[in-house]
Amino acid sequence: MRDYGRVHTSFWCSLTMRSLSEDARMLVLYLLTSPHSNIAGVFRLPDGYVCEDMQWSSDRVNKGFEELFRKGFANRCETTKWVYICSYLEWNRPENPNQRKAAKRIALMVPDECEWKLDFMRDWREFLEITEDEFPNPSETVNKGLPQEQEQEQEYISPEQQEVAQGSKPLFDNPEQEPQALETLTLADKSEHLIFDDDIQQWAEAYPGVDIRGELKRMKAWLNANPRRRKTKRGINAFVVNWLSRQQDNPRPQARSGSQGRVHDDYSSFHHEVAI
Repeated sequence: MRDYGRVHTSFWCSLTMRSLSEDARMLVLYLLTSPHSNIAGVFRLPDGYVCEDMQWSSDRVNKGFEELFRKGFANRCETTKWVYICSYLEWNRPENPNQRKAAKRIALMVPDECEWKLDFMRDWREFLEITEDEFPNPSETVNKGLPQEQEQEQEYISPEQQEVAQGSKPLFDNPEQEPQALETLTLADKSEHLIFDDDIQQWAEAYPGVDIRGELKRMKAWLNANPRRRKTKRGINAFVVNWLSRQQDNPRPQARSGSQGRVHDDYSSFHHEVAI
């Protein structure tokens, strides 16, 4: 159990934090200072712990976590009840080799069935110096896939959908009605995540100070340059929201002369407003 957790004073003026509901903001403070948290930012947190500590109902706890997931702050596995504070290790870099080893030990304790474990390992496996013997390369794991998971993900396909898939029937009666992807993001399995106009409009409303199309192009460039940190189909939306939230809080300065076309490593080196 930790004796304390630190919260940076800029927490209270962060646009991301100010955009949260009061319950979500209190849940953030709880996660950052919780006696159940640790040096790695990943820990098991059953509903009962939160309900008891915060004196909340289970429904209130679940709604709070749903909002934090949408904002890209934290992810929680409903099966194992393990929580992942998405950028904790960026805010709290281990200060010495012993702390790094301690964070690594905790990371290896995350159950394999935890739904966000692959995302975490893809982001922090190299940083924590986790070897192939200790945990296989997440990208290779995603590419190979597990037969059991593949079977679970199969969905019922109606005869009409089969006709569409086989090309014998168009998805839209009028081809012009078919929406066209405006942007794509490369996933861990090398497939492309399609982004449509509706997605961009929704993000534009949520982040009015951000050039959505411009940031999506930067995300694509960053993912292409960092193949080991690409996201799964399940984790890509949290990645996008987290990126846009940071850009809303810290608007990109205008490019200086001679710097056009330069791609910055926004996601990995971005200065965070919240520190623990």
